[in-house]
Order: sequence, then C-alpha cells, then structure tokens
Amino acid sequence: MIRVLLADDDALVLQGLTTIVSSFDDVELVGAVGSGKEVLALAAQTQVDVAVLDIRMPGMDGIEVARRLIEQKAATPLLLTTFDEPDLITRSLEVGVAGYVLKNSPVERLHSAIVTVAAGGTVFSPDIIDFIRAQIHAPSECFSRLTERERAVVELIAQGLDNEQIAQRLYIANGTVRNHISSILEKTDLKHRTQIAVRYYAGK
Repeated sequence: MIRVLLADDDALVLQGLTTIVSSFDDVELVGAVGSGKEVLALAAQTQVDVAVLDIRMPGMDGIEVARRLIEQKAATPLLLTTFDEPDLITRSLEVGVAGYVLKNSPVERLHSAIVTVAAGGTVFSPDIIDFIRAQIHAPSECFSRLTERERAVVELIAQGLDNEQIAQRLYIANGTVRNHISSILEKTDLKHRTQIAVRYYAGK
C-alpha cells in the first residue's frame, strides 16, 4: 500500500481529493490537511510515501514544503498545478519535484502519478513538457559526454520510468541503473533525476 498525505488550503478541493484518493485500492490515505506546516508535522510523526501538495498554500507554499520533504527524505512530493503560475513551476523543477498533476486531470492520471512517483519515477504531463521547452533553454551538449547506454537511461528517465522499469527495459540490473544515474549526474553536473528529465526535454 502507498501511504499518501493530501494538502490543499481549499476545503472543497481537499474534500474532493480525499474522496478520490480513498477510492484507490493500492493507496492508504494517512491524512488530509490544509497547510504546509501540518504536512511537515504529520510527515515527521508517521510514514508518508507520497505527499500530494497544492502548489499554492498560505504561509508555506507547496514548493517550500516539497523542498523540505525532499531534504528530510520524509516523503516524495507530487504537486497539483495550474498553468497560470510559470514562476512556481520553474521553482519546483529546481527544487527537484518529480511529479506534477493538473488540478483538472482525470482520476486515472492522478492515480498513475501517485504510483509512478512512489516507485521513484517522474511524471511530466504533455503541458509540463511544452512549458519546459518554451521556458527553460538548455544546450543539448549537456549530455555529449555520456555513453550510448547512459543516453538511453536519460531518455527512459525523461519518460517517467523508475529504476526497476529501466532495468527491465535495458535488460540490466537495478544496481547498474543506479551506477549509470550516478555517472550521468557527475558528468552533467546535475543534482537529481528531475533535472535530468528537464534538461532532456529542454534540449529537444
């Protein structure tokens, strides 16, 4: 079971999310709160696998909450976004948030995103990818020093695959995938797999 924490300062949205997420057979809802401080407090008290966060919350926005969760290794954040907030999306990409879901997404997409980020994958909707290409300019030479196998790993990371899925796709061991990712980060001077995916799409 994937242990999920929800956070949105809009009570009606939070109620709707609670109903939706509670219906997922492979998800256990461990809390539904209205502020970033409550997220951090609950994540410190109980195991949380994925924290679904509204990107805009008073006091402490979803990006700052996400940054702290990642830093503390307390949970994997999944941000709820709209597209009238490009500065916030750019900030969240820099922090290393690996999952984004539009607030008007179908229920199936939310479930898929939770499962993917819980497994260590990334979730970029087509709209997010278009945003990255339009707003973030990175030279394709970023990956010029990589081996052919490392470039294959980069592409699969950008597609949202987790390490186990990459290993199965390339017929290699999980440990080999981890070694490839470490090498990719070292050669490109990137910090995390979200930046790998962002640079991949920005350079295309």
